[in-house]
Amino acid sequence: MTADADVLFLGRAVIEGEVVPAGVAVRDGLVAWVLTDPEGERFERQPAQPDGPPGPAAFSRDGRQTHLVELAEDEVLMPGLVDTHVHVNEPGRTDWEGFSSATRAAAAGGVTTIVDMPLNSIPPTVTTEALAAKERAAKGQLFVDVGFWGGAVPSSVGQLRPLHDAGVFGFKCFLVPSGVAEFPPLDSAGLGAAMKEIAAFDGLLLVHAEDAATISGAPAPHGTGYLDFLSSRPAEAEDRAIAEVLEHAATHDTRVHVLHLSNADSLPRLAEARADGVRVTVETCPHYLTLEAEDVGVGQTQYKCCPPIRESENRELLWEGLADGVIDIVVSDHSPSTPELKRLDSGDFAAAWGGISSLQLGLPLVWSEASRRGFGLPAVGDWMAEGPARIAGVLAKGQISVGSAADLVVFAPDARFTVDAARLHHKHPVTPYAGRELAGVVRQTWLRGRQVAERDTVVGMPTGRMLTREGPMDA
Repeated sequence: MTADADVLFLGRAVIEGEVVPAGVAVRDGLVAWVLTDPEGERFERQPAQPDGPPGPAAFSRDGRQTHLVELAEDEVLMPGLVDTHVHVNEPGRTDWEGFSSATRAAAAGGVTTIVDMPLNSIPPTVTTEALAAKERAAKGQLFVDVGFWGGAVPSSVGQLRPLHDAGVFGFKCFLVPSGVAEFPPLDSAGLGAAMKEIAAFDGLLLVHAEDAATISGAPAPHGTGYLDFLSSRPAEAEDRAIAEVLEHAATHDTRVHVLHLSNADSLPRLAEARADGVRVTVETCPHYLTLEAEDVGVGQTQYKCCPPIRESENRELLWEGLADGVIDIVVSDHSPSTPELKRLDSGDFAAAWGGISSLQLGLPLVWSEASRRGFGLPAVGDWMAEGPARIAGVLAKGQISVGSAADLVVFAPDARFTVDAARLHHKHPVTPYAGRELAGVVRQTWLRGRQVAERDTVVGMPTGRMLTREGPMDA
């Protein structure tokens, strides 16, 4: 596909919260126009309309090539997903993951934009110099678009504005040890100072909300039993940390985002704070919506993450939180490591790295569970595309509308497949989803009007861009 090619998609599409027959035209990497058939009949090619956008038959003009993509009857055109919680780990820990492998996995999974977390790379993204190192490492490797979060650690609090001005989408902090020494947590005073500083330029603070004192007082994890590990990260740790975050946010009127909510008991507290005017948004992750503690076997450390996967009853309450709008978005928290660090040989939950790799599988994982609970594709698109783009401030992404980026996914919601870890593009084939049958197949992924994936095969050269809050840095 050449850079100046026009593309026309015909078939069902997710448009303005509905799945409708539509024609979606792409020019110069943007959606040029959208025509829908509100009567529900299959969209048909028609001549140009004198009082509207040109019809499909008149789309080719100026001598430019037009590529027609006619969706099959079982396919739906969706906006490319925006995953705002991805640990790429390059530079420094590229043996865990890297920009090439991570963005290949994203493309194969229908994710057209990721925002990279400031850890576990070395150096962490806590200075403008570290951000520049990250950008140098990413250059020439990106199969999808990539933005960056900055980090709020004790040494960077008070010096966050330069990173903000350099274009990071916001700042992440921990309230408990992060797992890597170079990204230490904030104490209560540091959290308040970061909130005040970020509020001054109306930035966004992302918080890993678990209370350090509560975890310190819980039983230490040990051995191969999952329930022993679960008891070491009690639900109360999340709730107490979230309460502290909300108190500081109310004091300073800071925009805050609660990361990877696993504890449904905190939903009423979050809903009440939002009703009181606290500017808080909330995410959860596919693993909290699809897995349950009861199913984790002895020594199955591929399930370990922090905060942990909790019981099935808690999982169902998280789905209610999505339905009620208290949880805003679903993102991967793709946190890979080498197989050795997962301690698959010993099954020791205390020693294993806590993180789940799911970047390529997020859409079918969430759709499999959402569809059987009565949710439709528009809801999934809002949770995984439009919502993340809106919260992070990723411009012109996450929806199919005139002027938006032509980041598109051809998705077959009724097709099924079984997860084969060896076919994933993640650097390491470690996943709790191996052998799991899922509904929904990503058949094509398009980035700004160029096809970048066909089923689970990535096609073409890396054409992804690095993004800032102002847009592509190399546009």
